[in-house]
Amino acid sequence: MTEVLSEEEIDKLLTAINAGDTEPKDIKPAGDTRRIKIYDFKRPDKFSKEQIRTISMMHDTFSRLSTTSLTAQLRSKVSVHVASVDQLTYEEFIRSVPTPTTLAILSMEPLKGNALLEIDPAVTFPIIDRIFGGPGDGQKFSHELTEIEQSIMEGVIVHLLGNLREAWNGVLDLRPRLYKIETNPQFAQIAPLSEMVVLITLEASVCDVTGMINLCFPYPTIEPVIDKLSYSFWFSSSNSVLTSSKNDALVNREDMPVMLCAEIMRRDYPLGEIIEWKEGTNILPLCHLTPKHCWLRLGDRRVWYCEIMEDEKNYPKKVVIVGQEKMPFGTEDRRMDISKLNPVAANALEIAKVKITVELGATSRTVKEVFGLGEGTILELDKLAGEPLDVKANGVLIAKGEAVVIDENFGVRITETIGTLNPWAKEEKQDSTAGEPQEQK
Repeated sequence: MTEVLSEEEIDKLLTAINAGDTEPKDIKPAGDTRRIKIYDFKRPDKFSKEQIRTISMMHDTFSRLSTTSLTAQLRSKVSVHVASVDQLTYEEFIRSVPTPTTLAILSMEPLKGNALLEIDPAVTFPIIDRIFGGPGDGQKFSHELTEIEQSIMEGVIVHLLGNLREAWNGVLDLRPRLYKIETNPQFAQIAPLSEMVVLITLEASVCDVTGMINLCFPYPTIEPVIDKLSYSFWFSSSNSVLTSSKNDALVNREDMPVMLCAEIMRRDYPLGEIIEWKEGTNILPLCHLTPKHCWLRLGDRRVWYCEIMEDEKNYPKKVVIVGQEKMPFGTEDRRMDISKLNPVAANALEIAKVKITVELGATSRTVKEVFGLGEGTILELDKLAGEPLDVKANGVLIAKGEAVVIDENFGVRITETIGTLNPWAKEEKQDSTAGEPQEQK
């Protein structure tokens, strides 16, 4: 019902305005408490507030996992947290992305469509600098990624996708895969420009340098699971995952640590020769080797061919993967000195062979991390540059050594024996020392 003012009420109102007792803006229609929101048909809201909050909580988990994995991978302080979650058009997101940048196009199986992971140059180059052994001062660089730098970032992104899969585990078994990396956002058209997307902005601090990491999910990509993005479903799914032995076994298997050993030489030696080794003994390979290369061994199998990176003393040794293992290795029969052994033992030692390996160092990685290794990956070993090599017999440490060149061939010279290699040496030593007091008497 509309209320009509009388002429007397109108005169009083005009007099009050002219006298300055009130402002026109203070005059509001009586009883009108409605909140008016302007609706933009070009930017329709396709995500509710509850869905936005659920997405934010899911990626809080992703941030914590990424903080832990990047800190371990870079061996430096890294901090990642969710800065904001917004919905906007794909065009607005593309215009906000700098050029050049690290823009990873992801497949989101079992969901149809793609997603984007954008790492700001302020974060990309400190990561690359730190992986190459630098202090992480890479924010001054701004150029398109080289092939080596791109392969380094592929390894980093694969680790992040493992964290993303775990963060989405309460909604569905997401299996994100890296499709390719672009540096120009104009070449990453995964959705129409007018399509709505949800943008998760993460603030990342790497070696005291702060930048942004963005995750962009177009609405059509996550539309099949949009109803699952709620508090009730997410929490109930998280609890069921925790109580599911099958999923727990999968997580435990992926996080199970395995040992990778950097091996520079391997061959079989007769036991009769090994027990005679002492300081200064040279161990020669069966084929031509170079002192700058080694193999990365997983268990008893050589998997990757690596290059040894030069480092200053007291810094961890590092190797970089350059390809799959291609160089063969074998065994070689050599006659041994059996003059001190009885004929029965001598006949046995003629046949007995012991596997000798010379190792540069080792490193521990999870199964998930091993799957992410590839050409260009740099691994930091558990030994410092300048430390002696480990000489092992069937996996047992028996001596220390150093790399030498003998007649233009690369080999290893024993510098220290661990314990007594020759079991008869102890008896001889005891006999010789036992004779000294008799001579003194």
